[in-house]
Amino acid sequence: MAKSATLPTRNDVPNNAKQVSIGVLQGCLVDGIDLYNATRQAHWNVKGPHFGELHKLFEEFYQALQTSTDDLAERIVQLGGTACGTTQVLEKTTRLQPYPTDLHAGMDHVKALADRYAAVAKTLREGIDQTDEAGDADTADLLTEQSRATDKMLWMIEAHLGGDKAA
Repeated sequence: MAKSATLPTRNDVPNNAKQVSIGVLQGCLVDGIDLYNATRQAHWNVKGPHFGELHKLFEEFYQALQTSTDDLAERIVQLGGTACGTTQVLEKTTRLQPYPTDLHAGMDHVKALADRYAAVAKTLREGIDQTDEAGDADTADLLTEQSRATDKMLWMIEAHLGGDKAA
């Protein structure tokens, strides 16, 4: 898995900043792909009175995640790293809890996804600080953009819980 900038590039981000950013980006990439897969799982299997609305919402979210994970992977490569998004890498390195495959009720999916979107938003914000402190403003900006988008998706998911954080 990518831990340092090993491929030559004319990108003038300092090598130490590249190494920090590649590590942060790789972690966010893995979590983003895992979240994408969880959201697809929910999209395929949701049932109940809010089926249509949730099915469509989950589809919008996994499509957005497909774009955001592509942006993360491309930034890794821009910095001279190798983006690693295989199933084997995901299984070993994701920071998210495994998504339950026995869920069907819409609100069960909403609760499970809310936890995961919150976790991803938190790690994105941590990555903003790490990459900014390392001197890679562009990666910090990318993560800021993704943090905002993830917070918006979390807000939309939590709205289905009726403001009950414990739910």
